[in-house]
Amino acid sequence: MRRLTYLILLSILTVILVSACNTTHDINITSYKQSVENCRNVQHVMGSTCIPRNPQRVVTLDSFENTWALGIRAIASTHVPGFPMAKYLQSKVEQVESVGSYNSPNIEKILKLKPDLIISGSDLKGIYKQLSYIAPTVVLNTPYPPPNWIDTFEELAQILGKEEVSKQLIDKYWQRVENLKQALGVGAASPKENRRNTIKVSIANTSSESGIWSYGEKHFSGSVLKDIGLQRPKSQRGDFFYIENISKEKIFDIDGDVLFFVSWEREDDKKTLNKLKQSPLWSQLEVFQKNKVYFVGRHWHSSDIFAINAILDDLEKYLVNSYQ
Repeated sequence: MRRLTYLILLSILTVILVSACNTTHDINITSYKQSVENCRNVQHVMGSTCIPRNPQRVVTLDSFENTWALGIRAIASTHVPGFPMAKYLQSKVEQVESVGSYNSPNIEKILKLKPDLIISGSDLKGIYKQLSYIAPTVVLNTPYPPPNWIDTFEELAQILGKEEVSKQLIDKYWQRVENLKQALGVGAASPKENRRNTIKVSIANTSSESGIWSYGEKHFSGSVLKDIGLQRPKSQRGDFFYIENISKEKIFDIDGDVLFFVSWEREDDKKTLNKLKQSPLWSQLEVFQKNKVYFVGRHWHSSDIFAINAILDDLEKYLVNSYQ
C-alpha cells in the first residue's frame, strides 16, 4: 500500500514539473517572438536571422567600437584580460559592461542582461546556438588573418542598417588618405620631394608574451600605409599580417627611415620595451640614430574606425608636420 501511494505521489509530482517546464518554455518563446515582431532578415556566417529594426540592448562579443561609431551604443562587450581601455578611445566611447573575454564569454551574464541583439565574431560559432536562444544573434565573418578593416566595417553597417553612416565615414577616410598623399609629395617637382615613394616606414611592437613583432602589409596599419602608397622595409613587404618572436639578433629587420613602435599600454610591456631600449643592438638601428623612432599607442594594432583615424593622425603629425 505504501509503495502504491509513493508511486502515485511521484507520478503527480512528475506531471507538475513537466507542466511547469513547458509553461516556462512557452513564456520564453512568446517573449522572444514579441521582441522581434518588427524585424528584418539579415544574412550572416551562420545563415539568416531576423533582427530588431531599432535594437536598444546590443551585446557585442567582438569589439564594440565600430558599433558605437555607427550610432548604436552597446550595453556590454567582451574584452582582453589585463588590457585597459586604449587611450585613443577614452574621449570617444564610454566603457561598457564586460561579459568576459573574447575567447570565453559568460553566457549566464549575457542572459541576465536581456539583450535584444547579440553580435559575435566567427571564432565563437561553436556557441551560436546557445546565444541565439537568448536573443537574435548575428555572426560576423572574422577569420584569421582578419579581412580588410573596411570589409568588416561595411558588413557590420549592413547588418545594423547603417550603410549611409558607414559610407560617410569611409569616404572621409579616403579623403584623408588623398590629403596625406598630396602632403607627402604627389605631384612634386622632383623625386626627392616625393617622400611618399622614398621613405621606408617600419611598424614594430614588443610584448612580454611574444617578444618583438613586425607588421606586414595585410595588417590593419599596414593596409593604411599601402593605401597612401608609403614604402616598407624589405622584411615587412608581402601579404602577411605580422611576424612575432623576432630575435634581438634580427632586430635590424625592423629598421627603416621611420619606425612607428607600438605600445600595448600595459606595465609589463613598458618594462619589456625598456629592456629592449637598453640593448646595444637597439642603439645600432639607423632609425634610432636618426631620431626617427616614434612611440605610438594601441590604435596601431586595432581595426575600428577610431583606430584607423588615429593612425592617420600620427602619420600627419610625424611624416608631414614634424618630418625634416
